[in-house]
This record gives sequence, structure tokens and C-alpha cells, in this order.
Amino acid sequence: MSRIAKVEAWPVNVPLEAPYEMAPGIVAGIHRAIVRVTTQDGVVGLGESASPSDATALGCDVGPTYVGRDTSEALASLGARKRPAATHRSDSKVMIDNPLAGIEIALWDIAAREEGVPLHELLGPTSRTEVAFTEYFAYREGREQTPADVASYCARMIEEHDSPAFEGKVGVRSADDDVKLAREIRAAIGERTLRLDANMGWQLATARGVLSQLEALDIANVEEPVGSFTDMAELRRTTPIPFSSHIPDAARAAELGAPNSIVIGLGFCGGIAGTRRLIAECEQAGVGFWFYSGDLGITTAAYLHVAAATPYLDQPSQSLLRWTTEDVIAGGPFKPERGVVPVPTGPGLGVELDEKALARCVERFAREGAYDFYSGPALPRY
Repeated sequence: MSRIAKVEAWPVNVPLEAPYEMAPGIVAGIHRAIVRVTTQDGVVGLGESASPSDATALGCDVGPTYVGRDTSEALASLGARKRPAATHRSDSKVMIDNPLAGIEIALWDIAAREEGVPLHELLGPTSRTEVAFTEYFAYREGREQTPADVASYCARMIEEHDSPAFEGKVGVRSADDDVKLAREIRAAIGERTLRLDANMGWQLATARGVLSQLEALDIANVEEPVGSFTDMAELRRTTPIPFSSHIPDAARAAELGAPNSIVIGLGFCGGIAGTRRLIAECEQAGVGFWFYSGDLGITTAAYLHVAAATPYLDQPSQSLLRWTTEDVIAGGPFKPERGVVPVPTGPGLGVELDEKALARCVERFAREGAYDFYSGPALPRY
């Protein structure tokens, strides 16, 4: 029997290469809570939680309640927790408040380490040894500021990394600019996959007009073109372009016929087990699923193992990996080549904590505070 001896957590900040623009505002970096769970036998598991404020709860209130508990029992208890009800929002914010996800991921790491196997071997038969990710694009401060700039960046990613799939931000400037951006990127990347993310930045009438012009460009998906499932269902009547959403409601999506896919991370579902249940619901409902962007290496490793053991996850997930300047894991951050990242082969998650990098990221958070992903200028919907 393995028992928990210690739960530690730290808030961290990691800046991106350059702040990028999306419809709600400016994104300058990634913030997270990093979790370390140590057993009485000295086995260490790593976890990651979506909000840096979770570190306080895990260190002071929640974490100590897990000390002394059997790791298997604690993991089963966390995995059985019901996820919050899906909240249908219209402001493009993804609300995640689940500090226990960091402990749950860490306990999976411990379970696989104790077995001496990569985590995906505990989750099921191996479906793949490499996991697909998109390259990301957006208008970035001091870098890409015109459609031609962004298209040139995408062309460079093909030349340097043989990237087969691209996804990026629209809904930031005018509708004409969005169409011009998509056209220039399509010309630059040829027949490679092109997905767009509007972050609910279009009004319904604007979305109809933009999508009608995008149909000739073979757009694989538009994420959150408008602010509700019902509006997406209305759009579905006028365009064949698929849609996705961060709202994890597969039943409602299947009922309405839109969105076609759910895009979310491990945090909302409380970790790995809850996310796998959501994926199973999506598969049963005929709704697609892929992971969203903005996590550090511990959660990215968890994504890799879940995808390795889940045949249904055959679409590329979103990725800010190319833009992430450092990570808390040794050798990180992960970087895709040819559009894929290999699944780690070491025991557990297959990643180790870089103590010096962690200290830098913790100090940065103490100095800067949490990033405001929805800071100004919040761009108007048009």
C-alpha cells in the first residue's frame, strides 16, 4: 500500500515569445499551478492545475487533507467525482475552477511510476506513438501585424518544421481583414489543414457573411464563430464549415447538430479520468474532441498519454508549444516536428521537474502576478 506523504504546489508564469491578439484581449503568457505529490516510499508524481490560485488551496487547505491517504483510493475517489455542469457562456471565457485536477494527474503519474510503465499503458492499448498538434498563428506584438506577415510566418513553419496543420485567431479586426487573412494563409500553406478560432468575436450576421466567403478556402473548422450553440446551429443552416466550442456539452451539441467538436483541457473535468469520460460521451454522441492550447509540459505530457490510449482522438490538438519560452519540465517545452510530438516512453508521465526552471517561473509569478488573458483592449464583436 502506497500512502501520500506530502502535497506541494507553486504558482508559475511562463511568457510567450510575444503577446498575441484574440477577440477578448491580449495573451502575454501562460500561468499555472504546478503540483508535486510525494509518497511515503519517496515516489514523486507531478501534476498541473489551470489556475495559479489553486496553489494556495492545494498548499494550505486541500492538499493536507490528502496526506496519509492511500494513493489508489485517493485516485479512484478523485476520478469518480462528477464534473461541473456545462455552463453555456457568451463571453468567450473558459471558466475552470478545479484545483484537484493537479493532484489527480500527479496520482496517475505515481501509479504508472510504481508499475514502471508509461502512463498510457495503464489507460489502455496503445493507439499511437506520436500525437498531432497544429501550429498556431495570430497577430503578435512586435511580430506579425498584417495578413501578409502571418502568412509568411506560416510558410516559414512549413519550411523549418514541415508543419501540416495550422490554426489561429480571427475575429480580431474587421470581417474583410479576417477573409484576407484566411486567403493569404491558404495561399501560403497550400492544401495543408487550416482551422480558425474566432473566440465568439463575430455577431451572427457577420459570421454568416464571413463564412460564406471562407467556404472556397477549405476551412477545416471554425472555433466559436458566435457565442452560443443555438447560434451555431443557426449558422449550420447556411454553411458546411464545421464548428467547435470550449463548452463541454456533447449531448446538446449532438441535439442541435452544432458544434461539431468539443475542445477543452484536463482541468474542467478534474483531471484524466473525468476527461476520458467526456471523450467517451463525445464519441457516443458523434461529436469530435481535441485538446486546447495553453498548458505547460506536465499537462501536455498527460494529453500525449491520453491520446496514445484513445483511438477516437485522431484530430490535431491546439498548440502554443512553439511560442512557449520555457517550461518547468527538464528538456521542455515540447516542440512539434512534422506536426507531431512523440509520446514519452519513460515511467509515469515520462517527464521530470526542472527545479531551477521551476524557481524562475515561481519568482516570475511573484513579481508579475497572474496574466489577464482578457485584458484590454478587449476587442469589440462586429
